[in-house]
Amino acid sequence: MFTSVVVVVLIPAGYSNGFRGQVASAGLLDLLDEGVPGVGTYEDFNTIDWVREKSKDRDRHREINRQKKQSDLALLLSLIDAFSGWLLMLLIGLLSGALAGGIDIAAHWLTDLKEGFCMKGFWFTHEHCCWKSNETTFQRRNKCPQWKSWAELMVGVPEGASAYVVNYLMYVSWALIFSYLAVILVRAFAPYACGSGIPEIKTILSGFIIRGYLGKWTLLIKTITLVLAVSSGLSLGKEGPLVHVACCCGNILCHLFTKYRKNEAKRREVLSAASAVGVSVAFGAPIGGVLFSLEEVSYYFPLKTLWRSFFAALVAAFTLRSINPFGNSRLVLFYVEFHTPWHFLELFPFVLLGIFGGLWGALFIRANIAWCRRRKTTRLGHYPVLEVVVVALATAVLAFPNEYTRMSSSELISELFNDCSLLDSSKLCDYISPGKGGERAANFSMTTNGLADRAAGPGVYTALWQLVLALVFKMFITVVTFGMKVPSGLFIPSMAVGAIAGRLLGIGMEQLAYYHHEWPMFKGWCSLGAKCITPGLYAMLGAAACLGGVTRMTVSLVVIMFELTGGLEYIVPLMAATMTSKWVADALGREGIYEAHIRLNGYPFLEPKEEFEQKTLAMDVMRPRRNDPPLSVLTQDGMTVEEVEGMISDTSYSGFPVVVSHQSQRLVGFVLRRDLVISIDNARCCQDGIVGASRVLFTEHTPSHPYQGGPPPLSLRPILDLSPLAITDHTPMEITVDIFRKLGLRQCLVTQNGCVFKNMVHLASKRLDPLLPSELP
Repeated sequence: MFTSVVVVVLIPAGYSNGFRGQVASAGLLDLLDEGVPGVGTYEDFNTIDWVREKSKDRDRHREINRQKKQSDLALLLSLIDAFSGWLLMLLIGLLSGALAGGIDIAAHWLTDLKEGFCMKGFWFTHEHCCWKSNETTFQRRNKCPQWKSWAELMVGVPEGASAYVVNYLMYVSWALIFSYLAVILVRAFAPYACGSGIPEIKTILSGFIIRGYLGKWTLLIKTITLVLAVSSGLSLGKEGPLVHVACCCGNILCHLFTKYRKNEAKRREVLSAASAVGVSVAFGAPIGGVLFSLEEVSYYFPLKTLWRSFFAALVAAFTLRSINPFGNSRLVLFYVEFHTPWHFLELFPFVLLGIFGGLWGALFIRANIAWCRRRKTTRLGHYPVLEVVVVALATAVLAFPNEYTRMSSSELISELFNDCSLLDSSKLCDYISPGKGGERAANFSMTTNGLADRAAGPGVYTALWQLVLALVFKMFITVVTFGMKVPSGLFIPSMAVGAIAGRLLGIGMEQLAYYHHEWPMFKGWCSLGAKCITPGLYAMLGAAACLGGVTRMTVSLVVIMFELTGGLEYIVPLMAATMTSKWVADALGREGIYEAHIRLNGYPFLEPKEEFEQKTLAMDVMRPRRNDPPLSVLTQDGMTVEEVEGMISDTSYSGFPVVVSHQSQRLVGFVLRRDLVISIDNARCCQDGIVGASRVLFTEHTPSHPYQGGPPPLSLRPILDLSPLAITDHTPMEITVDIFRKLGLRQCLVTQNGCVFKNMVHLASKRLDPLLPSELP
């Protein structure tokens, strides 16, 4: 567990039980009866109080259970309240699935628009245009008279130097237009729509509040600009941003239901389910989406949230399947099925792929964080539009000459995952048949598992050096692309890097087995004329290893890849590659890419994976510094409104302990700064007689002589937390940190033998390392 801000306060022992105080006597202002707007809410860039939110929800349930026994209408309303969570999950699944389908269709169409135009209908993609043609053959399924390249439309020739130059210029021009529109829309209408969104969502789910990050404008702009950014050819994916889109849908739909609109903790349960929906529609993996939410992003994940997440992911996947954005009855473009079983001796190259994935993940995180830090600390960060346009220009210029970088990352992964068949025309499937004269694939030998291993032809060797260049290009350009001011996911670029490396290793193993099948390592399972090695399987394992090395996902990643391939027999290789990748990456750095960006952006976040090794006590952290001001406390009945307002203006603390008196120092409770300010302002505005000289009362009973000729007192008992969590000054900090992680506390009070220290120090614990006390902003 993790929380966002730790506030430790030294207070004497002795505090009462009970969450709320009783209503004050008549004649005193009762804030609960008045329903003061804003009390119990939170400011922007602040943390929620999980304990208070859960208590509010328990109180609401008790009231519903009490009322439903009194009337049939109340019983009906209680049933509606119980069903509202499932209805909300249904709506989130339907909306997220529909948006994901629209994004897939629009991105596919705009990507093909960079290369040409369908004369039969401008809304057709290249594939759909040719499939509707009567002159298309299976071998030349992407060639048809209805699809015209830009060279054919402008200069009238499909091939040659002039055609190549025209197509090149149009490809670069469209890439610049799409990227420029994406960054301009983000800058002008929704600055929060940039990036992946997963680091911020992890922080929000831990209890931090970022107003507008999951709002309507963010959803609209992120949906539009995600299509433009993906279509521009930048080295980014839409899978991470789809999690942000789904969470926006969940947050917006929460406002339709009172219990989610008014309770921040309940809303975060919905957002946890929405993040599962995002991965479900991104990869067509409902189960993997639920596990991703549980493993990677969620802070509070009760059992009912697990069930509702699964239901919402199921609805979203069904909605996306109904839309059928790729026209192949699949939820993703790179779905593939393998039929050749793997052999035990192949675990060695599988582990090598895991090592590569771990090394690449650790290297990428360090390089990307260094580049993003440079962007924040230099003039580069002042020109986000120029940066996006320059990177898009460099990407398009360098990508076009190589067909494996020219195609979209999803198409590249699909090409690399593919298991060659008889009719495949790809260079990666250009093998020489074992017949005389070296003739091509006219009479390939077949096995029960597919085509037998064959010698690589010229097309394969050409593809190999192109893939090597593509690997170097992808590794470099992804480092500078992730983190720019456009929607940018990391799943697909990481998978593309791993898939290229895996395919290269797979082809190498395949040719090694073909030419040296008599070696001891191949004897018994790989004979001449048999199907031994599946290069596409190696590509899939490489993709999983690199994605695991960057994100440090394990269980959810294996399940996602399993759902992509539909093969149970490949779970063990996936597990081997994924775990090896994580071990290697963890050995070089404990943080995944999302945790690294959380730390870079300065978000308050207690990392659950980080070990707290310092042997300190709470008293060591709370020891006052030489120039610290006196301890700021409120007394239960001895201060005026003017004195309280003076303390608020002179300090920046997020809350104040309430004690019996300055002499007694016995703890009564804790009051939040925001609630105090709102309550006093409301009392001055709405309550007659409340002035600066009015006494502020946190007591339960009315004084025997409340007025004594002076102004009426102001009762703030209802906003007082009477049961703040307290620890002793000898509590080890390891235990203190665990308390904050597991209870989601906003503050903790520290006592010392019933006596208070002279000073109070706030500890802003983003990581609690090093332990340097500092005031909480």
